[in-house]
Amino acid sequence: MAPAEASAARVAADPRTAREVNGDRRLRRTDVLVAVATAVVSLALLLGLPPLDAADPDTLGRPLTSPAVGSLPWIVLLLGLLGQSAALLAARRVPRAVLVAGAAVPVVVAGLIPGGSDLFGLTALPVVVAVVLAAVRAPLVRLWPALVAAAVLVTLGTAWHWVVLSGLDRSRPFLLALGEALPQGVTQAIGAVGLPLVVALVVRSRREVRAARDAEVAARTAEASAAVREQDARVDAAVSRERAAMARELHDIAAHHLSGIALMSAVIDRQIDTDPTAAHEGVRQVREQSTAVLEDLRRLVGLLRDDAPAERAVETVAGIVDLVERARYRSDVRLEVLRGAHEVAEGVGPLAQLAAYRTAQEALANAALHAPGAVVTVTLDDRAVDHLELTVENAAPAVSAPSADAPAGPGEPTPEGPGAGGNGLRGMRERADLVGARLQTGTTPDGGWVVTLRLGRETPEVTR
Repeated sequence: MAPAEASAARVAADPRTAREVNGDRRLRRTDVLVAVATAVVSLALLLGLPPLDAADPDTLGRPLTSPAVGSLPWIVLLLGLLGQSAALLAARRVPRAVLVAGAAVPVVVAGLIPGGSDLFGLTALPVVVAVVLAAVRAPLVRLWPALVAAAVLVTLGTAWHWVVLSGLDRSRPFLLALGEALPQGVTQAIGAVGLPLVVALVVRSRREVRAARDAEVAARTAEASAAVREQDARVDAAVSRERAAMARELHDIAAHHLSGIALMSAVIDRQIDTDPTAAHEGVRQVREQSTAVLEDLRRLVGLLRDDAPAERAVETVAGIVDLVERARYRSDVRLEVLRGAHEVAEGVGPLAQLAAYRTAQEALANAALHAPGAVVTVTLDDRAVDHLELTVENAAPAVSAPSADAPAGPGEPTPEGPGAGGNGLRGMRERADLVGARLQTGTTPDGGWVVTLRLGRETPEVTR
């Protein structure tokens, strides 16, 4: 795989964005500032400590052993400090390598400075910075080998420097002298590696806690937003259901009353000269129908108002009798009630009874509109213990049916399926579904139309 392809694959596999991944590998301004600050502080101490000791020799408790400025040991120490500081530029990309390299420099410097120098301790400053940067940016589980290696190198470099500083005694073996200086090296390693590591881990843990808290807040915010969206969706669904219910009510009112008014007006127009008495009766029926539609509309509008409670009469199965009586003026409507050993519609809930009333109302209106002159039979079969069955059946039209452009109705074959037959049949099916009833519609063998609604009882244990 080509280097560019391998880099792209690593970026794609990283859960962070490509910008963040590439940003970790680029040289940032903070990296330069850290390296420059470390170099400046090291150089300032290298130049400032000797004059300070010369002005007050008792500051350190003893004369400071340091090479002359510009001498070879001084230059070696300077180059070592600058090399350690320059290595910090790569601390973001290769923190472990920078840490080991920075800890190895003091070993080299200790071997190149003859006679040693008290300024050798300055080489621990870049090591401290490298430990902090590595511990903050790399997981401890991956960093511990580099930390151990850095601690060993700092210990060896400091111990070697102490041996050189105290003077090589050829009467003692070098390894023995080195072993005696190990305590000073361990102390230097603890100060240069151990303590900065503890501080960096504390800083990192606080950063992780803050990040976790921010993530939790973000998750809670997202959860709250999701809850708000879900609530809005529920409200929208409820509004849609209410709008559908209002549309059904408006259609039921318009289909029943207004179609009856239109038919009776046509009859009155023909009777006004030939049969004035019947025409007057028709006008009375039109007035009653108009009053009824106004009352229904007033109740429906009252449901939409929020400034006062709406009074609404709930239609029941018993109201189908009055419904048939009012429909007899415009059609030949017959009612048959098959009673059981209990009250009519006993055990049928109010919503189911309203669905039965609206179904009968819609079926009668459709029969008058699409099958004028046909005999309509309304049957209430209440003999079963577990259900009530309503059937509205009309014969074939006695006069010519509407033109082909007119919508299909109960007097014409209509394909089954949701929404078949226009808003009337769709409203019937929606009401039946709401109350768990079963609706069947279709043609009869003689060319008529039949609507059957079966309603289950909420309390089927009625009196036999």
